[in-house]
Amino acid sequence: MATAPSASAFAGLLRAEGVTVVEVGDWETHNRNSKGPWGPVNGVMIHHTVTKGSATTVELCRKGHSSLPGPLCHGVITKDGRVHLVGYGRANHAGLGDPDVLAAVIAERAVPADNEATTDGNRHFYGFECENLGDGKDPWPEAQLEAIEKVAAAICRHHGWSERSVIGHLEWQPGKIDPRGFTMDSMRARIADRLAEQKPDPKPTTPKPAAPKPLPKPTKPVVDLSRLVAAAKANPASKGTPVTYSGVRTVEAALVDAGLLAKKYSDGHFGTSTIAAYAAWQKRCGYTGKAADGIPGRTSLERLGDKYGFKVVA
Repeated sequence: MATAPSASAFAGLLRAEGVTVVEVGDWETHNRNSKGPWGPVNGVMIHHTVTKGSATTVELCRKGHSSLPGPLCHGVITKDGRVHLVGYGRANHAGLGDPDVLAAVIAERAVPADNEATTDGNRHFYGFECENLGDGKDPWPEAQLEAIEKVAAAICRHHGWSERSVIGHLEWQPGKIDPRGFTMDSMRARIADRLAEQKPDPKPTTPKPAAPKPLPKPTKPVVDLSRLVAAAKANPASKGTPVTYSGVRTVEAALVDAGLLAKKYSDGHFGTSTIAAYAAWQKRCGYTGKAADGIPGRTSLERLGDKYGFKVVA
């Protein structure tokens, strides 16, 4: 049982897990809160859409239809592994379900067979619709399955939940079959592995100086913005020799100190983990949308340097 984070923090925690996030329109305020509360949140629910085509699927889940207004979920996971955020707050995705299942999710134990539909699930679950025809034949690309795994793990990590807090619609409401094409037990196993593998590194302790005399003031390292941006843009997609620049380590060290990047990823390579961490820093600075894409800009980099001890040059 927990309180959901702010919309911007929610997008940030998904990116920090390595999720490719697409922010759609006014998703941060698009919800059905006027029809009832959202929260306390207790788990994550996975669905399939019975649709084909990413653009059509995203638009349907954002707007809904005459008998079921949107948003129909919080995020749409398309076959290419991208997560399109279409709403935040109460969403029409879960409907009525089994209170015994909700109790099991809260207790983080195996869910029983669902046999009644009396409890409002829209209040208690984050919902993700996955682009798939749901006929048992339409394939589930690995990129899409990995995105489901990352999204669920990011939310569980934030709230301190285990994989038992993630269920399928078919486990919640009698008569539902989604998601069809993989088992929720197999997905929960993937989520458990991810949660176990990425435990945050402990924060390093700084030993006290042996002698009381003051140390000479160190010279601030210098980070060249243009070279840093070139490394950030080239490295994630690099198939040959990565773009190297010593300033990357300076920025990564600052992101580690800010608690946004695990120390093991401070390796001088401006890859996906560093981009996700820098995007979280941009969010912390108040940027949203394309302005928080993980590629350094002068203002956000200067703020990072001012706080963590480096100088920015063009």
